[in-house]
Amino acid sequence: MNAPFRPQTTVVGPADLHQPGEVARLEQYVAAHPDGTAFHRPAWIGAVARGTGNRALALMAERGGEIVGMLPLVDVRSPLFGRALVSSGFAVGGGILADDEAICDALIADAEALAVQLGCPAIELRGGSLSAERPGWRVTSESHCGFLRPLAADDEAQLTAVPRKQRAEVRKSLANDLTVEIGRGAADRAAHYAVYAESVRNLGTPVFPRSLFVEVLDAFGDEADILTVRHRGKPVASVLSLYHRGAVMPYWGGGTRAARGLRANDRMYFELMLHARRRGCERFDFGRSKTGSGAYDFKRNWGFEPEPLSYACWTAPGAQARNADPTSDSHSAKIAAWKRLPLPLANLIGPWISRGLG
Repeated sequence: MNAPFRPQTTVVGPADLHQPGEVARLEQYVAAHPDGTAFHRPAWIGAVARGTGNRALALMAERGGEIVGMLPLVDVRSPLFGRALVSSGFAVGGGILADDEAICDALIADAEALAVQLGCPAIELRGGSLSAERPGWRVTSESHCGFLRPLAADDEAQLTAVPRKQRAEVRKSLANDLTVEIGRGAADRAAHYAVYAESVRNLGTPVFPRSLFVEVLDAFGDEADILTVRHRGKPVASVLSLYHRGAVMPYWGGGTRAARGLRANDRMYFELMLHARRRGCERFDFGRSKTGSGAYDFKRNWGFEPEPLSYACWTAPGAQARNADPTSDSHSAKIAAWKRLPLPLANLIGPWISRGLG
């Protein structure tokens, strides 16, 4: 007579991110999971922690000795914006990866317990699974959209795939006196940070610490690089991109005031499409944008269709909901003031503020 079947128990608990073997197992799980992204990787949350001074955490579900779910978290702390466990911190994606709904529920419950244990009043999940409405949680899919489309088969087809009006801007950029450099070295990093810092100051938001970009580049190795557009030797547009499972994501990019007239941003994104295809990518992930924003319209002009993104937020009983969105109406006066700051001053105090935005 056969023994009765006993379902294997799912065990959920904190992962030990100081153990290389455990980190490697989590990396393998993310790589194999159909919904795994660059922002689920321990490499991401580890780089973010080192680059911003926040803490990396992860919850892991195991069944029969195999990983069946995980939740990467960054414990983001700010004297201005409060504290939250964010999945994933400083990312546009993340959230729970799970093999089934029961595992998802178990990870959510464990995340809530961890937040209570740490005295953390909020959890933010930027994507991933949230299987059911739960007390204290708010789910929204109206605030941001993602933009993803296939890359074309060759350079000419890529240009033709761009809608007519935007294609004309790209053609103008190709006729301008611009040069393109791609790399990961010290000169690439310095050019990128200078351009990005000026770009975000002009938008009214504080720049991230230089160390964040350094740590991400070092952690991702060949799966991250910098493309810089120069005019007469001076960098005018630059983007740090991530590569994950056949897709390129231009993640931290921007341009100087001179970039607009030179169409340097248009050249930057078009050249990145060509470069990504040459290195074997099949898709261009234009990242997320706030619905209805200028960036949202810019991406649509390139022929990308918006796809709503689902975010989930938990607030502890009696706590006030966290608002760390620097583009929200409640921060409009601060944004206007920030745009007027001299660039050296903005670069000095910006990293201290932005390391708590998450």
